[in-house]
Amino acid sequence: MTRHLILCLAVLGLIVPFGPAHADAIRIKDLVEFDGVRGNDLVGYGLVVGLNGSGDGLRNSPFTEEIMSNILERLGVNIAGEEFRPKNVAAVFVTATIPPFARAGGQIDVTVSAIGDANSLLGGTLVMTPLNAADGQIYAVAQGTIIAGGAVAQGDAGAVVQGVPTSGVIPAGARIEHEIDFELSALETLRLALREPDFTTAGRIERAINSNFGRRVALMLDSGTVRLDITATRSLSPAHALGRIENILVQPERKARVVVDQRSGTIVMGEDVRISRVAVSQGNLTLRVEEAPLAVQPDPFADGQTVVVPRTNAEIEEEPGIGLAEIRPGTSLSEVVAGLNALGVSPRDMIDILKSIKAAGALHAEFLVR
Repeated sequence: MTRHLILCLAVLGLIVPFGPAHADAIRIKDLVEFDGVRGNDLVGYGLVVGLNGSGDGLRNSPFTEEIMSNILERLGVNIAGEEFRPKNVAAVFVTATIPPFARAGGQIDVTVSAIGDANSLLGGTLVMTPLNAADGQIYAVAQGTIIAGGAVAQGDAGAVVQGVPTSGVIPAGARIEHEIDFELSALETLRLALREPDFTTAGRIERAINSNFGRRVALMLDSGTVRLDITATRSLSPAHALGRIENILVQPERKARVVVDQRSGTIVMGEDVRISRVAVSQGNLTLRVEEAPLAVQPDPFADGQTVVVPRTNAEIEEEPGIGLAEIRPGTSLSEVVAGLNALGVSPRDMIDILKSIKAAGALHAEFLVR
């Protein structure tokens, strides 16, 4: 069965002017990232023990045997030349993020993920594992009992898996041993990086901060950066200055976007999406081809052979479409949605219609397909 989507679009008018969209005021700390105030990723390679026969097969995962031998040798156990193939150990990657201003002795959560052919990490214990940052230095050490979020039940003829039992977490499973070198108190200027770069939003942040302090302390450098003069704020420290400005309310400006997910048929449209006046026609065409071969046999007691005669039945069905439906220029998101809903098509067909409207130049928004 082959399905064809027939779209006919014609731009019938011009874009009409619209007033500015009204968005809710958002706190500055929800719009920007403060330069240097961020987390740092850590990663380590370790061993999980205590599994109930669901660990790595050492013949298929030789790196598990290697790390197990190294750990035992560091503990004074020599297994050189020994045939040692347990099923209750698994090699894992351990990942974590050290938050900003974390101090030595603090604890952070870690995620443990199997890298071999282990079936489950449920009930396992992570052996002491150093966690390195991008510079190669050790900043934390992880150890503890893994909380896995899945389950496995298997027999000789089948298995049932729920969730992902080969990955788990250890709450507060790593202790910080080395602090990240960053002195906030020594800064004289600080940059605010917008999560969604926009000149209008950056200008509003600059004006809001300067208005709050009653003098020029912030300067917009580009669409994604606002520089804050810590000295001009006359605050006791940079932390005091950030604590004052992070709760200032600013009305952000966003790009008009249409985001579609073709796998699930999800469509998300922003408030500022506009569609010029267009006409849309949509219909479905179904082609059906059936093969029903017929076997023809010779008469009784006659010389001959059975012959298969091909027989094909072909049909074309065209469902009645919606005709030529007009989508008027939308002055608001609700009117745009109402115009598209008037077409009476499925979400997946709506995605194709929106792509065609964009190709016709009538959809005035950034179109993102994921």
